[in-house]
Amino acid sequence: MAVIGEIIGSVFIALGAFFYVVGAIGIYRMPDVFTRMHAAGISDTAGAGLLIFGMMFLAGFSLVAVKLAIILGVIMFTSPMATHALAQAALHEGLEPVGVGNKVLIGPGAHPGPEKIGKASRQKARSTSKRTARKPAKTSTTKRKPATRTTRSRKSVSPKGRTRT
Repeated sequence: MAVIGEIIGSVFIALGAFFYVVGAIGIYRMPDVFTRMHAAGISDTAGAGLLIFGMMFLAGFSLVAVKLAIILGVIMFTSPMATHALAQAALHEGLEPVGVGNKVLIGPGAHPGPEKIGKASRQKARSTSKRTARKPAKTSTTKRKPATRTTRSRKSVSPKGRTRT
């Protein structure tokens, strides 16, 4: 019976290590903050979860397994919340995810990298909106009255608190 527990524990540890390796590759290869955060969050939650679950099988039914279960519960709740908080902070700072608005990401005509996304897409949006904006037609029937300025005495306060007239 102990051999089966060790095999199951070893399989879970190997799967957890696999998730960590795939997450590390994802963090290295992904194009922007949000996809990197996704790779880190998946590897953190799934990788750590499987590793701890495998350690629980190897520890057997003991106080160590209970402590590992508590750690597993804490990781399962806090890791997704931390990833979500980081994504909200990145959005608040004005970072845009790559691929928003059906942009081409790979191949010829690919969208510029994450360094140029904010400025290039904003300038492009501004230039297209200026071209499509319509100007109202001028009519000769409506004439404006010239603006008249009323004169009245104004009192201004100097920086030292004295009033001037």
